[in-house]
Amino acid sequence: MLRLGSPSDQSREMNLEDIFFSRLKLMVIMGYGYLENFPLGERRRQALLENALYMAQTAIDSIRPPEDTIADHIFYQRIKLLAVMLSGVAKGFPMGEHRRTALRENLDSIRHTLMFSMPSEEDLAILKVA
Repeated sequence: MLRLGSPSDQSREMNLEDIFFSRLKLMVIMGYGYLENFPLGERRRQALLENALYMAQTAIDSIRPPEDTIADHIFYQRIKLLAVMLSGVAKGFPMGEHRRTALRENLDSIRHTLMFSMPSEEDLAILKVA
């Protein structure tokens, strides 16, 4: 948890952490959805770009991972890499076999660090609609 400023600042920054990790989990689910060839409609494309921009602009190094996780600077570098990779997906850049493998490995690593399981069928079902 961040321990900066007054108690009111702490609750505000805690909220920023919640937002950060919620967006990160969304990006992970969207990344897996892309790898499973779910459609990438305009709204999902826009959400990917917005979340990637947010991750790139957020002071990633000042936000700690959830309690009981083991993370270091590599975890944050992986988040930055995920933002770049999914931004490229959203912009329609080609994704060959090696890049898809790298994306999957990055997603798996982030998911493992966050300790949440593979997106469920229910999570992925949401992606079929957009």
